Amino acid sequence: MRFFLYDIVARIVAIYLCFDCSRKLRNGLVERKIAYFNDNFLGWSNWVAHRDAAPVQYWIQMGIQIIILVACLFVAIFGWWQPNT
Repeated sequence: MRFFLYDIVARIVAIYLCFDCSRKLRNGLVERKIAYFNDNFLGWSNWVAHRDAAPVQYWIQMGIQIIILVACLFVAIFGWWQPNT
């Protein structure tokens, strides 16, 4: 039996992450700079990739945000799949 709150919570979190990623992408394109994707939860990352100074790092960070956005859109639309066992 599937617990329906998994789908609801997964979709709510995915929708929030969609808005967050789209905001970061929009600001990154407008301001021509984007903060590095950082998995360090203990400290704040203030490293920024500028489009003119470091174009490769800038587009890598934009690509990471696009992949996260697409994955979150998929979860928001289709929900969280769990195998029936």
